Order: sequence, then structure tokens, then C-alpha cells
Amino acid sequence: MAVMQVATRAPIGTALELTREIQRLAEKASVEINVADSKHLQASRQWLRPGTRVFVSHLPNQTWEQTRQTSLAACAAGFEPVPHIPARLVPSQAHLERILGELAGVGVQEVLLIAGDYPKATGPYSDVSEVLKTGFLGKHGYRRVSLAGHPEGHSKVALPVIRQAERDKVSLAQSLGLETSLVTQFFFEAKPFIDWAESLRQQGVSARVVGGLAGPANIAALFRFAMRCGVGPSIRALGAKPTSMMKLLGDHGPELVIRDLVEAQTDDVLDFNGVHFFCFGGFLRACQWINAVAVGKFDLTQNGGFMVTE
Repeated sequence: MAVMQVATRAPIGTALELTREIQRLAEKASVEINVADSKHLQASRQWLRPGTRVFVSHLPNQTWEQTRQTSLAACAAGFEPVPHIPARLVPSQAHLERILGELAGVGVQEVLLIAGDYPKATGPYSDVSEVLKTGFLGKHGYRRVSLAGHPEGHSKVALPVIRQAERDKVSLAQSLGLETSLVTQFFFEAKPFIDWAESLRQQGVSARVVGGLAGPANIAALFRFAMRCGVGPSIRALGAKPTSMMKLLGDHGPELVIRDLVEAQTDDVLDFNGVHFFCFGGFLRACQWINAVAVGKFDLTQNGGFMVTE
């Protein structure tokens, strides 16, 4: 007697749809640079799309003029600069207004407001909400603002405090008429981000949610940056076997976590708006990788990730 066989294959188009969604994330991704990377901005035009959001970090001992000059260079290269403003490094109210005015004057339309991991404020602002309450963003024509999100918490701040601060600053920014994004610290596993984003949505937080990811880099360097930045439990993923898609032994890329995010979104488990890449000194390398993914030069792999093919 013949035995009826039941088809168990995945729905037609699943792989194609997954590939397209991975491309879409790369097409819309933002990228972070430091002032030393400004010399590479013109070269990066062959890989980054016009209008790409380029976040300009503000490191210790960096001057505000360096931030302005790097933002100007990003504009000249055809990108949209989003400079960091650490509230605790702003020396006075007058200085804050001057910073925002000068940045707007070179074409900046959005800033990333962070408190900054400094034990004491150098001026009147100890947190982001105090900067927002000045109203200077609206006064100088800003219509968008990015804020920091911490899916894995913060090594120096209690988790309930972090969660309340995230909700409060989003609510305040939106009450001021600002289109608001939460851009996260980088993570190496998707689950903490998925759980965090789901919790935000359940609590009625409607801000754009952008996942911070480490671009392809040497594992040892990633460990150093992760420890310095207080990355949470997802750091354990760096100790796993390097994925086969990396060409250089000892490197680690974001392929596994990106595919997990896309699959979670496809399954309606995750509601998020994009990804942001931290480069850790490898700005041009990250740009090349982003472009390769955006134009579809990769293959899905059986280990749950994908492999760039160029």
C-alpha cells in the first residue's frame, strides 16, 4: 500500500524574502565614526548611499570644534551627520546653545543626546532630560533627536532607573515635537534586544528603535571595546566559534545577530526600525561590508547567518 507523503518544505519565497529584508537593513543602516575617520569620508562615498546617517562620536578630550568640522565634512560628502552631545561635557547653557547653533549652521539636522559616562558634570547638565528642557533644539530648527537605549542595562546604573529614564526622555522629546529614535549600545545576541524592544512597545513607547551592532572586526578588539563600554551578557557570543563567513581567522561579524533580528521581525516578534554600526577604527571596512550586503552579495548559510561573497 502506498504511503502518503506530507510536504514539509518552508513556504515558497521565504529565503528570498529573508534575503531582501537583510538587504533592506543594510541599505538603511547608519554608521558611527570618530573625528580621525573624517579623512575617509570622501572614499566612503563609493560604498555608503547618499544621505546615510553618519553619527559623529565625541570622545574624551575631543573639542566641540572637531565635532563641528567632522559634521561639516560628512555633509560635504553627501551624508547626514548626527553628532553626539554628551550632556555632562557641556560647560554652560550659553555653550550648549552655541554648540547647537553652530552645528545647525553646517547642516546638522539631528543630534544624539547622551548623558556621558563621566562621574561629574562639567556644567549644569547631568542628564539628557535637562538638555531637552532648554528647548534649544526646537529653537535652532532641529526636528529629530536620537537618544541612547540600553537593552542589557548599564554597568553603573540600576536597571529600573535605566528603564524609567528611557521612557521619560522619549516622552519628553516627543512632547517637544521631536521625531525620536532610541539607538542602542552594541550587543552580540539578538534576544536581549528583542525582549527590550517588545517591553517598550507593550508600555506604549512609539519611538523609532534602532539596534546597535559591531561591524566586522577582530575578536580581541571587540572584547576590549565591549569591556570598556559595559556590554552585558551577550558578550558571551564572542567566545563562540567564529562564524564561517568571516575571511580572517579570529574575526567576528554581525551576520548571525542580523539574521536573528530579521527572522524575529518576519515572525512579528520584533518591531524595530533599523540597525546602526559601530566601526571600532575600521570605518572603511565596515562601509565595504554594508555595501556588499545592501546590494545582495551574500548567501544564507545553514548555521543561521549569511556569508558575504565578495
